Amino acid sequence: MSRIGKAPITLPKGVTVTVAPNNEVTVKGPKGELSRKIDSDIQLVVSGDTLTVERPTNQKRHKALHGLYRALIANMVTGVAEGYTKKLELVGVGFKASNTGQNLDIAVGYSHNIIIQLPKEIKVATATEKGSNPIVTLESHDKELLGAISAKIRSLRKPEPYKGKGIKYVGEVLRRKAGKTAGK
Repeated sequence: MSRIGKAPITLPKGVTVTVAPNNEVTVKGPKGELSRKIDSDIQLVVSGDTLTVERPTNQKRHKALHGLYRALIANMVTGVAEGYTKKLELVGVGFKASNTGQNLDIAVGYSHNIIIQLPKEIKVATATEKGSNPIVTLESHDKELLGAISAKIRSLRKPEPYKGKGIKYVGEVLRRKAGKTAGK
């Protein structure tokens, strides 16, 4: 059996999981509600405060789906219970970030500022302190959406390997290159 797939998911207090007849899984919790359609072969068994994912056979396809759906549902449960956070750091002279509501305004060295309209599921906060780089904090209960949005923001100005300028995740280690060496 799949080591990931057979591990039970413990449901925190306040989190409920319902499975509709068309295999639509809905997870509700204090942070929000998420739903996902799963394959009709995969079965979910809720007993008390644990959720187990079961597969019908040992076919290669069923083995792959077993671990996949267990991981996706575990991420949904964690998201509605605790939520997820991503922090982006803007490294560079004159790089700025500010937000008004769901609009994120970023200045990263182009002729105009970039304004991004964020989905309502994501909460955004920006912090700029003197002597440190601006930091954009994104919070959401949907891990998939949060990762996609933060990757999109990072792609606006990827960190370059010589000076490290660009938008990077906080704690991300960049592979730096040595520049040109001086003449003889």
